[in-house]
Formats: sequence, C-alpha cells, structure tokens
Amino acid sequence: MEADKDIQQIKKRLLELAERSYSHSVYTFTSFLGLSEQQAYHEISGQLSYAGCGMDGGSPLCERKMIRFGNEENLGYTAPYPIVCLRIEPLNLKFAENLTHRDFLGAIMNLGIERDTVGDIFVQDKEACLFCQESIAPYLTEHLVKVRRTRVKCLVSEIPVQLTTPSLESVSLSVASPRIDGVISKLYNIARSQSQELFRTGKIFINGRMTENGSYILKADDSVTVRGYGRFIYTGAQGETRKGKQRITVEIYR
Repeated sequence: MEADKDIQQIKKRLLELAERSYSHSVYTFTSFLGLSEQQAYHEISGQLSYAGCGMDGGSPLCERKMIRFGNEENLGYTAPYPIVCLRIEPLNLKFAENLTHRDFLGAIMNLGIERDTVGDIFVQDKEACLFCQESIAPYLTEHLVKVRRTRVKCLVSEIPVQLTTPSLESVSLSVASPRIDGVISKLYNIARSQSQELFRTGKIFINGRMTENGSYILKADDSVTVRGYGRFIYTGAQGETRKGKQRITVEIYR
C-alpha cells in the first residue's frame, strides 16, 4: 500500500511538471528517477505527451534518468539537462583500496546528499564516474574527499570514452526456450518459483520498462534488469544442444 501511495505521488508530480512547462513556456525537470519511478511515467505518458517529454541520465548506459518536459518545437529554444559528470579518483593510486559501487554511493550518502540528486555511478580501475544534478556538483567536488579509507579528489569531467564500452561477460546457457522467466532462473541459479516471484513483485525490467509477463520471449538486444541480481543483454540463440535444448548467449554487466 505504501508503494502504491508513492507511485501515485510520483504521477501527480509528473503531471504538475508537465502542466507548468506547458502553461509557463519553460523547461521543467524531475530529479533522477529509478526504474520503478520511470515505470510510473510510462504508465501515464499519454497524459504528458502534450508538454513534450524526454529522458536522459547523462549517458545511454545510465539506468537512473531525469525526465524533461518541454521541447524546441513547443518552446522555441533548447535547454540542456542539468546533469554533470564527475570523476572520483584516488590521490594515491598505489595505496588505493579496491572500491565498489556501494563504497562510492555510501560515501556520497554520508555527506547528506539526497539519493534522487545522484544518477548512475560507473566504477573502473579504482576510479568512478558519477552523474549528478548540476546544483550539487560544487558541494561534491569540495566535500567528497574520502571513500572508505582512501583519500580521493572529485572533479568535473567530460564523459569518459570507456562508458561507451561497458565491461560485459558473455555467458552461454542451455534452456528450453528464450522465455524470460526460464532464462532468469537459469542465469541466476534460482528456482522457477523464485523467478516468478520477481515478476509478481515488479522486480523485472525489459528495456527500462517493468514487466509482469514471465512468458515473454526475449528478442536479440533486449536489455533486462533484475532488481537485486543484476543486468544483462540477450544476444540471441546459437543453435541446439544434443538434447534438443536451445543454446543462447547473454552478456552480463560486471
């Protein structure tokens, strides 16, 4: 019930931002939205289209995104998303810890930063690329000086080229069919009943949209997020095994 209330509040906020943009001829923006909150947008997108809508997280690879209301056709001018890319790097790479996404996010939250002002964090080689709201970038560059025990510096940066080539691990699976509940069960080594529970509780997203359809047949290049487990891209079938099962390949985000 509490979750339903939150979703209704998000929808109300989206309707308000759309109306403000349209009636005052200005661009309006949400904060960063997670996949569940983006689903609320998708459910009422037809009611919002009059205002001109767009979504961006700073990079095509980002899951957390802002929604912008207003477009050049309606308003006669353009406005960028208020998103800044920050690079977080250790002061002394030799003595830096092997930090995780959780470590970087925890250090940011410990500064009193609201979660919805921060987008995706990409960790690579003891450094991190962080997308955040433009308004909090100066505070982070000044105050984010330590992650766990590692001293760091935080700088405004261009989007790293590496983000266009994420770290993926190719995995081959033998399944009865590329039906999504079976693929998830096999990939994450969980019972079919557990897989079905993930659908029932709204934990499965295909190409950014929540689905409760466990019988969906995956198509090449479908991006699947399983909340609490990870994210993968279905790359297609590679033939049959001797036992008549399909051999498929997925690429897992690491």
